Amino acid sequence: MSILVDEKTRVVVQGITGREGGFHTAQMLSYGTVVAAGSSPGKGGQKVESVPVFNTIHEAVKKEGVNASCIFVPPLFAADAIMESVSEGLEVVVCITEGIPALDMVKVAAFLEDKKTVLIGPNCPGIISPGKTKLGIMPGYIHKPGSVGVISRSGTLTYEVVNQLTAAGLGQSTCIGIGGDAIVGTTFVDHLRRFQDDPDTQGVVLIGEIGGSAEEEAAEYVRNSFSKPVLAFVAGLTAPPDKRMGHAGAIIAGGKGKADDKIRAMESAGITVVRNIATLGEAAREVISN
Repeated sequence: MSILVDEKTRVVVQGITGREGGFHTAQMLSYGTVVAAGSSPGKGGQKVESVPVFNTIHEAVKKEGVNASCIFVPPLFAADAIMESVSEGLEVVVCITEGIPALDMVKVAAFLEDKKTVLIGPNCPGIISPGKTKLGIMPGYIHKPGSVGVISRSGTLTYEVVNQLTAAGLGQSTCIGIGGDAIVGTTFVDHLRRFQDDPDTQGVVLIGEIGGSAEEEAAEYVRNSFSKPVLAFVAGLTAPPDKRMGHAGAIIAGGKGKADDKIRAMESAGITVVRNIATLGEAAREVISN
């Protein structure tokens, strides 16, 4: 089983006529994703990889029945692209775009408050249910259908962990990159709730990093409400204070957000924290398989 997306998900790619949108549309189609439509204002009527392009999401919903979007729109226009899909009632919106102004995301967060849409990202690799569908930029070939859910703040570390899980024979139920910005659409806790209710997910791997309190909140949820084994890795153990490390949200400031604090919170909640990411696959086989 999987969460949020599967082989029935019908995707619209926003920004499909751009270089990145066109390239990753081809990759998603090759993986088996049902890319039913694209959107690009003023370019309706064209086709990209045989996918029909519409001027608006409203047209894509009406004519192709799309229920999810994957966004490859430049930063200054990405917030509007998110809100357009949300306003049309799409179930899942994945925003790959990096560098969206924080104030724009504040507006998006407020807009989402009373909506049913699940926003993944921005500044993320996307979501994949192996063997079923992928919305995003992750390399599909390293994924394998299996029993481990993966939730990550880091794209490249996700790929390393997924490769290890596949090599360990576990595979993945669904992998979600929640994004590395300070303001993102969903959190570790949001997806832990979904994995808790998924009978085919036997355990979960969390990939965290310095900055913010998402890992501590996840630890508290696991302590009180999560019944399945959880492994974790926290990047940035040697990161200096007050210096952003890669992601906009990866900064230790005001004495908060340190890797040590996150690790202690997780371990106190019963989460197995791996210090060396190279050993995570083997640790997952021991903890989750048992």
